[in-house]
Amino acid sequence: MSDQPPAPNGQPPNDRGHLATEQRLAAAAAIDALSVEATLRLMNTQDMEVPLALRRAIPVLAKLIEAVVAGMREGGRLIYCGAGTSGRLGVLDASECPPTFCSDPDQVVGLIAGGDGALRKAVEGAEDQRDGAVPALERLRLTEHDTLIGIAAGGTTPYVWGAIDYAHAQGATTALMTCVPVKTLMARPRAPVVKPNEPVSVPPKPELPAPVYHKIELLVGPEVLTGSTRMKAGSATKLALNMISTTAMLQLGKAWGNLMVDLNASNAKLLDRSIRIVSSQARVSRDHAAELLNEAGGRVKVALVMALRQVGPDEARQLLDEHDQKLRPILGPPR
Repeated sequence: MSDQPPAPNGQPPNDRGHLATEQRLAAAAAIDALSVEATLRLMNTQDMEVPLALRRAIPVLAKLIEAVVAGMREGGRLIYCGAGTSGRLGVLDASECPPTFCSDPDQVVGLIAGGDGALRKAVEGAEDQRDGAVPALERLRLTEHDTLIGIAAGGTTPYVWGAIDYAHAQGATTALMTCVPVKTLMARPRAPVVKPNEPVSVPPKPELPAPVYHKIELLVGPEVLTGSTRMKAGSATKLALNMISTTAMLQLGKAWGNLMVDLNASNAKLLDRSIRIVSSQARVSRDHAAELLNEAGGRVKVALVMALRQVGPDEARQLLDEHDQKLRPILGPPR
């Protein structure tokens, strides 16, 4: 199966009708004739497939996240790459990591076909450029500690496969997140060649267009609106990305219990949350908690160690460094 864009001579593109994301959903065959409420009930029923698809993917998601965490511990990054809805969801997840986990903006990176302008307005043909992501990936200077996740609901996006190819060549870990069975993406071998008095030649084993170490299949089935992967496929992708980034950050010590103790208090809401965490866990007033946070440079974990271990900010930071930035070994479980 070719992943090249349509030929410039006007020939039609490859037939993608066999993909699950392009199939028609029988239950929605008359959706245009339904009432508003009936349409919503149909959509809601179909959306119930999404968490089930995620549950089935947990074993492979776990192995991918373990690889991401191992790479990040060596300074590696998590890079999402996609086009259209897939690209927007990757950029969204990446952009939410710094305020949520006080992570370096370069630790989780989102790339979208057509560049940042494609976040608001579709850039025609960008997803068909196989080398479209290469300039951005070159600037990132990928290493063996990085992980690139190509996101493609239908699994055929040339932009994504080009990124996976490039990342693999640089030694990075690669993954494909798709909403179709990966076997449907494999190149189909030609029929065996039969010649008189010669053994039948064995066709090559089908392979994906580029090396992929982790294959994440989010099999939600056909969409209510045929081919509109912003729906079930998009919802499944959003949940999977939430699971990947959040679990990775949890493994890196970005939470204490289920408290967001490594957030970046960049607005009033997050500052209030920081104060409440310090106040409730250290059992001090809001004013005292605010003072501790100020001394700690706004870092909740540092403020908590200062309050509960009765140390200054420098010693608190040293203790965190000695314990891999995790609070539990220093303070035990939260209240």
